[in-house]
Amino acid sequence: MKRISFSDLNKFFSVVNEQMKVYLPVDRNDGKSRFELWDESKSLSANLNTERSAKDFFFPQTENLMDFKVKDKSIELIDTRSEVEDFAIFGVRACDAKSFEILDRVFLCDPVDTYYQSRREHGVVITLACTRPAETCFCSSFDIDATAPGGDVTVWFASNYYYFEANTDKGVSFMSKFDRVFEDSDDVDVKAQNEKTKQILDKLPLKDVTFKGIDPKDTIKIFNSKLWDEISESCLGCGTCTFVCPTCQCYDIRDFDTGNGIKRYRCWDSCMYSEFTRMAHGNSRNSQSQRFRQRFMHKLVYFPENNEGIYGCVGCGRCLAKCPISMNIVKVAKAIKEDLK
Repeated sequence: MKRISFSDLNKFFSVVNEQMKVYLPVDRNDGKSRFELWDESKSLSANLNTERSAKDFFFPQTENLMDFKVKDKSIELIDTRSEVEDFAIFGVRACDAKSFEILDRVFLCDPVDTYYQSRREHGVVITLACTRPAETCFCSSFDIDATAPGGDVTVWFASNYYYFEANTDKGVSFMSKFDRVFEDSDDVDVKAQNEKTKQILDKLPLKDVTFKGIDPKDTIKIFNSKLWDEISESCLGCGTCTFVCPTCQCYDIRDFDTGNGIKRYRCWDSCMYSEFTRMAHGNSRNSQSQRFRQRFMHKLVYFPENNEGIYGCVGCGRCLAKCPISMNIVKVAKAIKEDLK
């Protein structure tokens, strides 16, 4: 295990920045944090989590896929991609790190999404273990350990030091490049801090939340349940839950005529929107209840049914914190299980 002092963290970022871009959570004027490119004016946020997740680095909210020009019956295709440079993301929490594994199952299955794949190959994920979990956290419901967040490199903060340990070959390579900024250390302080964190985790109000009991064999019963009309009644269809969610992966593809050619781009979409999956014949989900049902059926039933029981949620708590009508996946899961009794 390696370590650097709290006061030397910016020195570490500076050294890394000599070879690759480094991003970290930074506080905004409103007190919330987001990932930003490091420079000497930036400091690591003390917030538990960023307002939006780290998935933007691999699956950005908008991206230009290609350009093309049409003349008569001929089409000129223009690949707008540039080679992705190596980059590091520092401060990824356990929940967001787990979300990458879920996204991998979507974008790296056949056929592989090469845009996503390229970013995953060039990105180094440096996680940061939690020390102050929030009341909205329930990552332990998915067997995620907030004190061992994984990634290519794991970092712990304890006794005014940042402790580093590589977990993957990419992580080992990363650590070896910057070995000169570290000093060797044991893990005594890390273990002590982890015990404190686990004591907090054990007192959280959602620590006993479980999603077990929602069985794929009950898919039709759950789908046809009258509960959807009841629990979706107050939903505004704003889509906030989908945009802060680290595991949502839906997108739309549009063509934009610039007057000098066509730009084809994709952007995040939300199953909570009335135009979601709209085709020439219209839309197959014409009510807010149906769209509400789609979101939670996908996370709690469809995805685990097709992915060895893995749910499409990592318990980050963002939807609990951000929903304007206080509806969230925990409440929905409880309603489903109660309805199945």
